[in-house]
Amino acid sequence: MIRHTVMFRWKPEATEEDRQQVATEVAKLPSMVPAIRAFASGRDAGLAEANFDFAVTADFDDEAGFFAYRDDHGHRDIISRYIVPLAAQRVAVQFEF
Repeated sequence: MIRHTVMFRWKPEATEEDRQQVATEVAKLPSMVPAIRAFASGRDAGLAEANFDFAVTADFDDEAGFFAYRDDHGHRDIISRYIVPLAAQRVAVQFEF
């Protein structure tokens, strides 16, 4: 299994409406990409300072599943339309478990 985790820090000008739109669009991914086996996303709960603002975790059977997700047209569209304009910083990791 491959787990993909990505976190975003939003630009200061990102509005509450913008942030909600990202959450709504990202939540569509499991129904759009068949390779996703498990999925979770959400805003930081505010329990510690200096955390990122939003995170996504997706699990795949194998590397091919991750690449199918990474390259999926709908996924790429969500990134370019909703995330790139708001993201000040992005970090990601993929690991086997």
